[in-house]
Amino acid sequence: MKFSMETAELFIPDGVPEVEALSRTTHMGVGAHQDDLEILAAPAILACFQQPDRWFTGVTVTNGAGSARTGLYAAYSDADMVAVRRKEQRKAAIIGEYAAQFLLDHPSSTIKNTGDSRPVDDLAAILLACRPKTIYTHNLADKHDTHVGVALALVAALRRVAGEYRPDQVYGVEVWRDLDWLSDQEKVVFDVSDHENLQAALVGVYDSQIAGGKRYDLATLGRRRANATYHASHDVDTSSAAIFAMDITPVAAPDGPDPVAFTLAAVDRFRADVEKRLRMFLR
Repeated sequence: MKFSMETAELFIPDGVPEVEALSRTTHMGVGAHQDDLEILAAPAILACFQQPDRWFTGVTVTNGAGSARTGLYAAYSDADMVAVRRKEQRKAAIIGEYAAQFLLDHPSSTIKNTGDSRPVDDLAAILLACRPKTIYTHNLADKHDTHVGVALALVAALRRVAGEYRPDQVYGVEVWRDLDWLSDQEKVVFDVSDHENLQAALVGVYDSQIAGGKRYDLATLGRRRANATYHASHDVDTSSAAIFAMDITPVAAPDGPDPVAFTLAAVDRFRADVEKRLRMFLR
């Protein structure tokens, strides 16, 4: 495949031919940075792990040059960070037994530039080559600009290729904003109780982030445990770890709702729920 960036890469962990590797894809994760996939697409990675009829393909859109760094990585240049984070993403793909891992290598500035179509072009080509049934990406209420930019680039790509291909489900998953605020009726809950060791390994491989000053390993697994307990106030725990997502499949359709209106409607429902409960017990 040809991509917009000359430095882009397609990594196939088990070395099978490209067409075979991509065509076997059933689940896909589209993340902004190296390590985002292992946080937001964990349900898909676990569903496909060592399953001969299910395969996960990852897409990392940016080069990760702007990540925080300290300690061992304090003196690393942006170019150094790009190289080490790319290496870590390949390691995660090997550990998780991915069908394939795309590293599109776009600068974050490209994602934030709505007039630049290159990320959408790349994503559209990948979607047509892989045709996953289920896609996981950043949720539309995420507070990280690059995360939101990637999610909307994916929506644009899905709308572009809708005449040839449409996935069954598209989920927006929590990373830089929890989705506990979504009403229980709207919340998609993924039980990720199994393979905690694998989940820890997938997040833990990103030493440049963890030793570099961000304990994503502890925070990610901790949030999953907290979700499982705090999800239902009057029921006993039915899982030991859970991930929350919003179903954004309607937005991905060419005739679907405006992403802004769709997301703000969910926020308005949250606001209404808070107001109703407060007024119910106001003295």
